[in-house]
Formats: sequence, structure tokens, C-alpha cells
Amino acid sequence: MNIHTTPSHGAAPSLAEAAEALGGEIVALRRAIHADPELGLETPRTLAKVKEALADLPLEWREGPQTTGAVAVLKGRNSGRRVVLRGDMDALPLAEETGLPFASRIDGRMHACGHDGHTAMLAGAARLLAARAQDFDGEVWFMFQPGEEGFGGGRMMVEDGLLTDENGPPDAGFALHVMPNARHGQIACRAGPLMAASDTLQIVVKGAGGHASLPHGAADPMPVAAEIVTALQSMVTRQFDAGEPVVVTVTRIEAGHADNVIADSCIMRGTLRTLSEETRSRLPQAIERLATHIAAAHGLSAEVTVRSGFPVTANDPRAFALAQQVATREFGAESFQVLDRPLMTAEDFSYVLNHAPGAMLFLGVAREGDDWTQCCGLHSPRMHMDETALPRGAALLAALGLEVLQKGLST
Repeated sequence: MNIHTTPSHGAAPSLAEAAEALGGEIVALRRAIHADPELGLETPRTLAKVKEALADLPLEWREGPQTTGAVAVLKGRNSGRRVVLRGDMDALPLAEETGLPFASRIDGRMHACGHDGHTAMLAGAARLLAARAQDFDGEVWFMFQPGEEGFGGGRMMVEDGLLTDENGPPDAGFALHVMPNARHGQIACRAGPLMAASDTLQIVVKGAGGHASLPHGAADPMPVAAEIVTALQSMVTRQFDAGEPVVVTVTRIEAGHADNVIADSCIMRGTLRTLSEETRSRLPQAIERLATHIAAAHGLSAEVTVRSGFPVTANDPRAFALAQQVATREFGAESFQVLDRPLMTAEDFSYVLNHAPGAMLFLGVAREGDDWTQCCGLHSPRMHMDETALPRGAALLAALGLEVLQKGLST
């Protein structure tokens, strides 16, 4: 891994060295979770594996009513700052095609987004920090979260009070996300928006059905839907600043049940991605105006529904600066990349970052030496990670937690 460390000469091992020594345990937990994936908010077997792996540590467990998630609290010498470190636990409804010996044993389920690695790295960080509990004041809250894949498990854990104590929200929060198509061991981050808000779109175009050979005797919703799809793309480029990305993607169009029948209605579904709350609030109004007016021009009607999903994942500039400092100190300046633009994917760690200042970082887990640009990406049935990168992630989480407890976020 070429981890940059300073020779210890008999001193206590660095976090990176200690994490390497735990590599076997981290990988074993990751593989156990990978083989037994759970979906959504119900991840009791995964949490049980985590608790068993950490059973010998002095952790206090908090659980809430809405999910099977839990927060494990590690206390230092005295009271002080509090920091959240998060790992998500749920898998995807996807059939695995990796051929790995520890591949999913459950048909139609796979850890294709790396949450098995996130959970294992967080458990490794818990062990690393437990060994140093007499070196810091304050508390580390290890957040083992279900339901990241569209279920809002992070929001529910915040609502359940698991990330609040008598002093209020924590001082900071951090999370890692693996990237299988990024250079092995590369740590990447940026200040401000890191990932987009994600909302779902539905447009129902209502007409009047009839015989397909007599379209003039019907009010066909299909060409109107096609016109709306095309017009949505022009709307984005003409009504929204080109300097701020906006994505409107129609992914499904459903109408009718027979080749020779014009349907009464057509349902269109898709996703909306934005990077600011101002644009996010403007976009549904613009879509409704466009869709209803196009439909009316053809004598039809349209109903637009936008359901709010995850908010923008925005990194606090102070947390970003702290993360950059810690990563370069622990692993060398070449290990850290400042991203020049956000990703239009979405993350429900955004709810934690709306609750407390913090940052999410990416960790490259392509096989060392491979052409990482050709690796399968997240949500692929062939997604694979190089497990030798996981100790670096555990060490980074632990180092971020220690830095907050010892110094706080700079002002």
C-alpha cells in the first residue's frame, strides 16, 4: 500500500501501522457481511456481526425505534468534544456476478456499493480508538447505519436522537465511501457540495384512448410525453445557470398494454439532481409549468409530482481542511486529491452533515497496479474492491476522530 509512516523505534505504532496489523480482522468482517447481505432498514444480522466483532471493547450501544441501526459510544478519559464516525450496512437488490468465494449467499442481493467495506472499516476504527481511549478526552460515536440506499436511515437515526446528547449535536462527523474505479488508496474530498440532492419525478399525461389506427379519434398521450422529455432538456439549458449542474433524467415511460390500442394515459418517471437548495426548489415549478402547458397545447392535461429525497451532501470547509491535513500527515501528500467538482450521485450522510459540521471522503479501492479507469463502478453486479485498502480507511477514520477530539474544527 506504500503507506507513509515514520519509523517507530520502539514507540507505540502509528494508526496506519496498527490498522495494518488489524487487516485480517477487518477483511474477515467485510467478507462475512458481504456473504450475508441485508436490504433497507432491516439489517439485524449485519449489526449482530459487528457487535460480536467488537464485543470485548468498552462500548455503550444506543438504538432507536425506527431502524436496526445503532451507535456505539466510546468514552475517553474525561468529558470533552464528541465526534461521529459513520459506516452504512445495507446492500442492493442486485444479483452478484463476481464469482468470489465469499459472494452473496442470498439470491438477488449484493453489496455492490461497498457498504460491507464501510462497516468493516468503521469497526476497525473502533478497535484502533479503543486502544487509545486513555489518550483523549471526549467521546467517539460509531454510527452503524442501515437504509442508506434510498430509505433515509441516516435521517431516521438523527430523528431518533441517536446523534444528540445532553449537550446537543456532536462537534463533527465524518464518513468514508469506497470508490472501486479510483486509484488504490487514493483519498479524495472537496469543500462545499460533494454530492447532489436527489428527488424523484413523476409526470402523468392524461388523454383519451382509442384504436391505434384512428389516432385522430383519440387524444394520444404518447407523443405529448415524448415532447415533454425533449423539452425538459432544453429547459435545463435555458432556465438554469450552466455553471451549476442540474440533471433531469426521465428513466421510465409506461403506457398501454397492446400494440393496437392508444392508452388513456402515460406515466413518466425519473430523477432530479441539484447542488443548491435554491435550484432544488425552483426545478419542480419549472417542470410543472412546462409539462402542463405542453399537454394543454395538445388538448391534454398533465400532473407533476416531485418527491423529496436526500439533500445536498455538503462538506464543511473546516472539516475538509482538517481531513486534508490528517490524510497528508498520515499517508503522505500524494495520497490526497482535492476534487475539482461535485458528483451528481446522492448520499444520506447529508442528513448527518445537516445536523453537525463534517465531511465525507472517498477512498480508492481499485486493485493496486490495475487500470482503475476500467474497473467496474458502484452498483455493478461485478463490483469488487481491493481489500488491502481497507486498513487505510480504518486508520483514516480513527485519525479524523482523534483530531477532532484533541483540537476541534478550526474557525
